[in-house]
Amino acid sequence: MSSPTFIVVVLAFLIGLVFGSVGLLSGFCLNSSIKDWLQAQDGRKLRSFALAAAVAVLATQLAAATDLVDLSRSIYLQPQFSAPLMFAGGLLFGYGMILANGCASRALVLLGRGNLRSLVVVLVIAVVAQMTLKGLVAPLRIALLQWSQATPAFNALPAIAAHLGLGDGAAHVAAALLVAVPLAIFALADARFRRAPLQVAAGLAMGALVVAGWLATGYVGADDFNPVPVTSLTFVAPLSDTLQYVMLSTGLTMSFGTALVPGVIAGSFITAALTRGFHVEGFSSANHMLRSIGGAALMGCGGALAYGCSVGQGLTGVSTLSIGSFVAVAGIFAGAVAGLRGRLRVPALQPT
Repeated sequence: MSSPTFIVVVLAFLIGLVFGSVGLLSGFCLNSSIKDWLQAQDGRKLRSFALAAAVAVLATQLAAATDLVDLSRSIYLQPQFSAPLMFAGGLLFGYGMILANGCASRALVLLGRGNLRSLVVVLVIAVVAQMTLKGLVAPLRIALLQWSQATPAFNALPAIAAHLGLGDGAAHVAAALLVAVPLAIFALADARFRRAPLQVAAGLAMGALVVAGWLATGYVGADDFNPVPVTSLTFVAPLSDTLQYVMLSTGLTMSFGTALVPGVIAGSFITAALTRGFHVEGFSSANHMLRSIGGAALMGCGGALAYGCSVGQGLTGVSTLSIGSFVAVAGIFAGAVAGLRGRLRVPALQPT
């Protein structure tokens, strides 16, 4: 493992440590954010997510404007993408996280706290994502991708701003402000959120971690002879890669994603141990287990189709201001709302 690659792996593990700790202490999760917003009229967690997105967008675009990170090398800014497939993948992921009562990143955090339900969810996400990306479902995914993908004139908001006459750096800043300012206003406009320091701090920290990931892979890992793939926080494909690495590590090297995943678990475990919050828990019923497995399968497939999860697209993808990421996030929200309301609403678990 070359020196830049080794440093990126170490940084990924450290970023994961912080993510796991902050996630456990604050309950940072898009699933619970949407649930609290729609069912309890409590928008604090959703506003924390919005603040994280605002910080991630602004800082990431500043890094791109100053040439610290070449975002065009990331998966989110491909010249071709399938909007229908990404939206459908988002729908599956959003509905799946409601069914499983948590997204991929939240499952890792809860696993570190001793939640054995999350172990099942994590394993199913990893297996189904691998099936969708490289296994039995891959031929169908590739066929749908080739049938539905297009090459739009602009694949991101900064490209539109540049087309309107702004310089490259100014285009990044202008597009960032266009998105980040409304998100920050939405987050900070609520007095209850402003009086919740843990939620405010979690939003700031999670947004900063997204930028740290970009800098780790796009700046520290920028080696002309052995460049590291430019990416940041995302969990569906890394879960698949981590499972493959654990099973077949001979001849393989660790990546940003395969170091991030154990970092999150370790950060959550250490925090749970220090706060005496570690406790082993399992499923309450067979129905509970089936729901979790079904939701995890939808998240694994949907996350693979959408190129990311609630964090991978909702924060990291959005931070690139990619048009495709906005489509995927719209699908995730639509799937989550469908799971909470309407004819597709996920029924509540019956007590045992």
